[in-house]
This record gives sequence, C-alpha cells and structure tokens, in this order.
Amino acid sequence: MLYRSGDGSRDMERSGALGAHLAKVYWWMTFALAVSGLCAWTVGLSPGLTKVLIANRGIFILLLVAEIGLVLGINIFIRKLSAATASALFILYSALNGITLSTVFLVYTQSSIALVFGITAATFAAMATVGSVTKKDLGVLGNILFMALIGLIIASVVNFFLRSAALYWICSYAGVLIFVGLTAYDAQKIKRAFLSVDPGDRETIGRLSVIGALELYLDFVNLFLYLLRIFGRRR
Repeated sequence: MLYRSGDGSRDMERSGALGAHLAKVYWWMTFALAVSGLCAWTVGLSPGLTKVLIANRGIFILLLVAEIGLVLGINIFIRKLSAATASALFILYSALNGITLSTVFLVYTQSSIALVFGITAATFAAMATVGSVTKKDLGVLGNILFMALIGLIIASVVNFFLRSAALYWICSYAGVLIFVGLTAYDAQKIKRAFLSVDPGDRETIGRLSVIGALELYLDFVNLFLYLLRIFGRRR
C-alpha cells in the first residue's frame, strides 16, 4: 500500500510538472504570435514601410533567408544553446516573420484576416487538445504528414512557375489537412519529449519549451496562411 501511495504521489508531481511545462510552451507560442501580429500590423498598415518592403525585393529576400537561417539554427543547435538564447532567437524569428507576413494586408481585407485568424485559433486549439489527450501513438501519422509536407513544398514551387489555378487550390486544401494533423502530432510529441527527460533538468526542459513552442507556432502560422487562401476575401 505504501509503495502504491508513493507511486501515486510521484505521478501527481509528474503530472503537475507536465501541466506547468505545457503552459509554458503555449505561453511562448502565444507571445511569439503576438509579436508577429504586432509587427505585421505595424508594417502592413503603414504605407511607407510597406512601400519599402515591396519596392526593395532584396530586403524581402534577405528577411526570408534570415528567417530560414534562424529556424534551422534553432533546430540544429538547440542542444548547444542555452534556454535564454534559444528564447531570444525564437522571438527574433517571430518578429521577422511578422514583417514578411505584413504583405497579407495588401492582398486580403482586414475583416477576412480577423475571421480566418479566429477559425485558425479554434481549429488549432481543438487539434492540440486531441494530440495532448489521445492515447494513440501519432508517430506513424507524423511520418506520413512530413512526407506529404515535402510533396506540398515541391508542388508549391512547381506551381510558382506553372501558375495553375487547379494546383493552387489542391495545395491550399492539402496544406490545411497537413497542418491540422501536424498540430495534433506536435502536441503529443511535446508531451512525450517532456516525459522522457529528468524533470529536475531545468535547462533541458527550458530548451524543450522553446523548440516545442516554435513547432506549434509554425503549425499555427502555416494553417492560418492556407485557410486564408481558401476563406480570405481579396481586396
């Protein structure tokens, strides 16, 4: 009886620590989205800043390259970075991404952007909850979705030159399905990653919270962009 009681106490502690970790992950993701939203809003509603961004393609390309470099750097070197450094790089990335996302204000109306953001938030919350509570291993699904994502990227690059309306819509709906699934998969992966490490290793857990928040942030932003292509009202 004492043994079972001790196990139950440790399980409760572990469960509480997991809850705190997940709360931190979603806090970082939300903060990063707020930073991106603020940057996008500031640049997108400023004719002067928007003109500079659009007229100077070199600046826009430089921002995209910097974003890709930051994402790859965080993922590759996460084990060598301190939690504080990883957090700072993540926020820098979210700010740069917000600047490049400001171009959506030139294409879509503000009301449709707000509507699609609400749809994205509701869909994301539902799928993240599914991924966190399901007992089914989503690892196989994650592998399939990753391969599908590679195919989506290739198809999108090809369509950049073909300009096919049919392929555009196929990619849009496929993108929604892929990132809906990846949201559930990543939510479960974040939970399992925490349970696989020593709860007393604060530095490792801090890095896990940043990389987990980055993955969910990318799921949210991409889901938003693909839903915007479907439901957004163009100017």
